[in-house]
Amino acid sequence: MWTAVYLATGFDKATSIENKLLEEGFLVKKRLFSKEGDEELYEILAPEFEASEIQAVLYDLGII
Repeated sequence: MWTAVYLATGFDKATSIENKLLEEGFLVKKRLFSKEGDEELYEILAPEFEASEIQAVLYDLGII
C-alpha cells in the first residue's frame, strides 16, 4: 500500500525530491494532491514498509 511521506509545493520541487529518493534506491512516485490558483501541492508516495526509513533520509538530506 502506498503512503504519503512528504508534501511538496510545486511540480519542480516534487520532482527534485522524487529524484533524490530514487537515487537513494527507494521506490517512490508523486501525485497531485491539491491545486488552488497557481499553487500546486504534490504528495510524495512510497510503499508503507519504507516510510519510516524514507523520513530519516529526507531528514538527512535536509529536506525536512
